[in-house]
Amino acid sequence: MVVLPKPVRSPMENRSTRLHNTVWTCSWLILLVVSPLLATASGWERDKVELVLYYETLCPYCSNFIVNHLVKVFDNGLISILDLKLVPYGNARIGVNDTITCQHGPSECLLNTVEACAIDIWPELNEHFPLIYYIEKLVYSHEYTQWESCFEPLGLDSKLVSDCYAGGRGKELELKYAAETNALQPPHQYVPWVVVDGKPLYEDYENFLSYICEAYSGTAKPEACSELSSNRVQLREARKSHPVCYMKEKTSSPVFEVMRSAVESMTSWTKMLLDV
Repeated sequence: MVVLPKPVRSPMENRSTRLHNTVWTCSWLILLVVSPLLATASGWERDKVELVLYYETLCPYCSNFIVNHLVKVFDNGLISILDLKLVPYGNARIGVNDTITCQHGPSECLLNTVEACAIDIWPELNEHFPLIYYIEKLVYSHEYTQWESCFEPLGLDSKLVSDCYAGGRGKELELKYAAETNALQPPHQYVPWVVVDGKPLYEDYENFLSYICEAYSGTAKPEACSELSSNRVQLREARKSHPVCYMKEKTSSPVFEVMRSAVESMTSWTKMLLDV
């Protein structure tokens, strides 16, 4: 086999070649970094629908929505086209010295903060949503005082949440969610307050799946959207109104009394956290 000698280049040619390679490499890297940004800015890759749920943990209609409706997006494939965000604050109020008063009492403030901490500690949706789902499932079945039992089956460390709550991080998160909720335009009137691509669904929130499919502009539309489009009108006619927790609603219902009776059982846990 004949081995051809390598061409001999002058020092000037070598410098020129190195400069050309450096410029080409830098240009390629810049293109690699900038192209996704340009694509996003121009809308080429913006094919996910933003869904935000503003809720409070002990509103029975919020727990019903999470447990019996929102969870469906994981089963029917719509999660692939969703950017889902949960905001656990709801109809709470900010008072003097940033004190927070929740519509359904101190236990709701506790669980709002617990779920806010979970979102902060495990920011990936597939990590924090299962925990929130199981807590709200206990709320739905009036067993929410057992919420601490939700961590172990999911392999999550409950101490991370208790540290978040007791250390003040949870309060910071709730104040942040308060600011976000109070800045909504139009202002929220009740919970659950479901927003799809910036547009509230008002009392038609249980039909959120149809709204997601309508808002989706990508090409890979899930099969569930085809099924929904065929009976969309009938669904909306059948569900013109849905129960909600209004901001100024007095919490004197039997459900609230059950919730109130459980506050005492949670007090010892709260004191334990504050003493850490």
